Amino acid sequence: MAVSVVLGLQWGDEGKGKIVDYYSASADVVVRATGGNNAGHTVVIGDKTYKLHLLPSGLFQDNKTGVLGNGMVIDLQVLCKELAEFEARSNGSKVFISGKAHVIMPWHKHFDAAGETASGIKKIGTTGRGIGPCYEAKANRSSAIRFYDLTSGERFEKKVQEVYNLLKPRFEQTGFTLSVAQILAELEPLREKLAPFVIDSTNFLLNCAESGKEILIEGAQGALLDFDHGTFPFVTSSNPTIGGAFTGTGLPHSGVEKVIGVTKAYTTRVGSGPFPTKLIDADGDYLQSKGAEFGTTTGRKRDCGWLDVVALRYAVKINGVSELALTKLDVLGGLEKIKVATSYALPNGSVTSDFPEDTAVLAGVEPVYAEFNGWGNESLLPEWEKLPVNARSYVGEIEKLAGVPVKLVSVGPERTQTIAL
Repeated sequence: MAVSVVLGLQWGDEGKGKIVDYYSASADVVVRATGGNNAGHTVVIGDKTYKLHLLPSGLFQDNKTGVLGNGMVIDLQVLCKELAEFEARSNGSKVFISGKAHVIMPWHKHFDAAGETASGIKKIGTTGRGIGPCYEAKANRSSAIRFYDLTSGERFEKKVQEVYNLLKPRFEQTGFTLSVAQILAELEPLREKLAPFVIDSTNFLLNCAESGKEILIEGAQGALLDFDHGTFPFVTSSNPTIGGAFTGTGLPHSGVEKVIGVTKAYTTRVGSGPFPTKLIDADGDYLQSKGAEFGTTTGRKRDCGWLDVVALRYAVKINGVSELALTKLDVLGGLEKIKVATSYALPNGSVTSDFPEDTAVLAGVEPVYAEFNGWGNESLLPEWEKLPVNARSYVGEIEKLAGVPVKLVSVGPERTQTIAL
């Protein structure tokens, strides 16, 4: 098998869309494994910018097969809108949806908003898209609706009625007022549109792999948002780490040739939760402004900070990353000094180079920084030898500190602004 995996190594927003688009040039099949439309992937081609929330970013390359994997939770309305925009491009690519993927229903979005409101100052900072409640239904099983249920209008109507009856007490408690008839009237046209795309994705992908086709698995969010290995409870509801690539597709780990980890040249985070290197000063404002750090999905401002190599090393190790793709190196241009967190000082006075798995401990650490000289603010050309000496040195230090080679450097948002090493 020839399978590659692209994963985010921070709190999401690492620029995976561009990196997936780049590597998809040599792939036959591109797969989204987990998450839903809480992810936002951006691809810039020439003077056009495309933003995706569900479809694999690799579909912007011509003649690809895209699969929405079984680990995803999918909003029918959002997917239909993306499909319409994708079909208008007519680039020869095609899309399939796993029958085992789960459907985000109107009540999931209602539960999401109600839960955040009830949490007050302790809210998680979700996107409000119904992702968590849909995964909750998946774990609950009896209240879950899958894409296989969409393949027949009669089957879908029966399933919606069953789940509606089951959830009535919760509807009354949270103020959900839509009737079954209203829900079906809204979703039936979407069901009819999407039903023909539903396939047995696991066997399809296994057959593709066994026939020698190149498969690229696209991760959503980032390792530090992983439900099990991230900064719980300020995490997503799925596994953006390497395990999610396998459970979300059915492909075996033995077929993976390389794991490409994506990291920014600095660190960002949106939503709640600890962020050791967060900057609340002019440097933070500079990174936010120059990097245009606003969420693709929500438009929320991202907090910015220096690169956290403690967290990066942790993400590299738990994902078995074989190489790094470094994005937004250009954003650091113009800074006189650039810092990198190489360890953490704990409240008891000790220093650790390990990323604490206890979020309460992480919230109390102070980063220990190494400092590097910056470079000019001129545009960076997409040629390694033409990068400023200090920029190349910075990339080299990241390689040493992270323990894996940097194989791709992005110096701007466009597809062509990429350096392969």
